[in-house]
Amino acid sequence: MFFKNYNTVKGYLLVIAATAIWSGNFIVARIIANSVPPVSTTVLRSLVAVILMVPFVIRPFYKELPLIRKHLGYLTLAAFMGLTVCNTAVYVAATTTNALNLTLIAIFSPIFTVVFARIFLRDTLTIRRVIGLIAATAGVILLITGGQVSRLIHLTFAKGDLWMLAQASSFAFYTILVRVKPDEISPLPFLFSLFILCIILLVPLFTYEFAEFKAIEFSGKVIASILYLGIGPSLLAYLFWNESVAIIGPARAAFIYYLLPVLSGFEAVEFLGEPVTAVHVFSGAMILAGVIVATSE
Repeated sequence: MFFKNYNTVKGYLLVIAATAIWSGNFIVARIIANSVPPVSTTVLRSLVAVILMVPFVIRPFYKELPLIRKHLGYLTLAAFMGLTVCNTAVYVAATTTNALNLTLIAIFSPIFTVVFARIFLRDTLTIRRVIGLIAATAGVILLITGGQVSRLIHLTFAKGDLWMLAQASSFAFYTILVRVKPDEISPLPFLFSLFILCIILLVPLFTYEFAEFKAIEFSGKVIASILYLGIGPSLLAYLFWNESVAIIGPARAAFIYYLLPVLSGFEAVEFLGEPVTAVHVFSGAMILAGVIVATSE
């Protein structure tokens, strides 16, 4: 019983850590949006992750290579959904739509995950989960509109919104795929394979982008940002997320993902000096309450 409870706590801590790391992804993405094109950002962050993993993964990867070849179709689909589409879509969307739309559409990811888990994994959709989903979604909307929900009436949509919708659905599908990962493939070789496949899948677009856009100027700011994206949102966050989904399941992990705008708000206060208002406190409490209700079954 102790081990079971410990494992569950570990799963929740890992998914919170992954969400916290990803919450900084949008801030860094905005910093380099005008310096590094979208596909190049995804390729470079994946390349950093691959290089960092080599010393730790090369021997188990070589040992499990026959298994990786056996499940190459599954791994390619997981890489396409979870890294290629999911990561690139965020950077493309950020160039063509506003922050409000980005965040609003991003909250569809947990909803998609719960629905996909119900369809593909036969997860139970309980009343508690529905109530938690509604409360957390309402809290996110209240938070990102600054309490002026009427702003939603005047929303306009751009091409970037479709990219964010693709990101939300692809990440949800990736989460389902992680749940059915072949047990014989270890976590590090699994993630290492995904990064390599992601880079391979992006080679045609990367080549086109390299020919069409101006050369990247690798300033200190750009280098630091790419290193952060490779170490944090790529390597560590995906490792934590994959392990947490294996422990607590995709639906519970998805509900914790609702904390992303709350954690982003803490970072904005800490690093950008943005003020904390009553709306922030109330909406944060709604999100937290929704997450607790939905995951305390």
